[in-house]
Amino acid sequence: MNSSRQASNRTPVLVHLWGDHFPTDTIRNRFPTVDFISVPTEGVIPDGVTAKVCITQAAHNGNLAEVLDRGVTWVHELGQGVDHFPFDQLGDRTLTCARGGNAVPIAEWVVTMLLTAAKQLPSRWVSEPPRHWTLANLDTLDGAKVVFLGFGTINRAAAKRLAPFGCHMVAVNRSGVVDLDLGVSHAVEVTTDASKAVAGADHIVVGVPLTPATAGMIDETLLAAMKPGAHLVNIARGQIIDQEAMRRSLDAGHLGLASLDVCHPEPLPAGHWLYHHPRVRLSPHVSWSDPGSLDRLHTSFTDNLERWLTGEPLIDVVDVVAGY
Repeated sequence: MNSSRQASNRTPVLVHLWGDHFPTDTIRNRFPTVDFISVPTEGVIPDGVTAKVCITQAAHNGNLAEVLDRGVTWVHELGQGVDHFPFDQLGDRTLTCARGGNAVPIAEWVVTMLLTAAKQLPSRWVSEPPRHWTLANLDTLDGAKVVFLGFGTINRAAAKRLAPFGCHMVAVNRSGVVDLDLGVSHAVEVTTDASKAVAGADHIVVGVPLTPATAGMIDETLLAAMKPGAHLVNIARGQIIDQEAMRRSLDAGHLGLASLDVCHPEPLPAGHWLYHHPRVRLSPHVSWSDPGSLDRLHTSFTDNLERWLTGEPLIDVVDVVAGY
């Protein structure tokens, strides 16, 4: 029996989240000996509230340090990206995240952006007689070079879905190798050289985690290494792209199109140039969404909670040194 259990044979878990979406009745029924204790995300934590486990938001919360000081040894962040987490407050506690939880809907968004770029949608829809009927200069994904910057769960899911289209796919990561069990490695070339990879690429998909090493990595130099007319897709974090360098490249006609589900800052203020640039397609950080997205985020924690209660090793543990 786990040492965190109280004498009453009940286990407290601190729920440090916005809203009331967790826990659901299904989760409570799954863990009849767990007390899920809601604590505020701002202000004072009530006296006497202690637990070894805490599920918290994938964002800054003003009182997180006080929550962690209530005996917490394992923290789970409800989300995949942990760049907002204050690692300096973590100490020797274990941090896990929802790694890959919503990779499928995000991968579908990536595929959609590539297809709409190739097929020139929505501009090819007509509401009046066009200048030419049956004539167009549409592109194809068959044989298109798609470069993935980072090859984690999301870009792997995108590669798996793009493989049937006949794309030439190249992944850039730190090791230059890919786990053979991923199911897509046979169709993906792997390299550590981002500049060489993006040269000649029709589509570049940004999927690296935001760390000090990746902040601003899509800069003037890397943009210049891309071929004229290239399509840049970002489903990672806005800060990975130097947005002003991207703007200059778009204005010069070098970068052909930017499809962005993320930007910096978020929310983007009214009047920002990203809203109205003719070569930018911007969505408000919604690529992760589908009917089961929130349930999958919950499951990433509850499956780990099951492991914790039975003394099994936790999965999806964050490498604090690497930052993801």
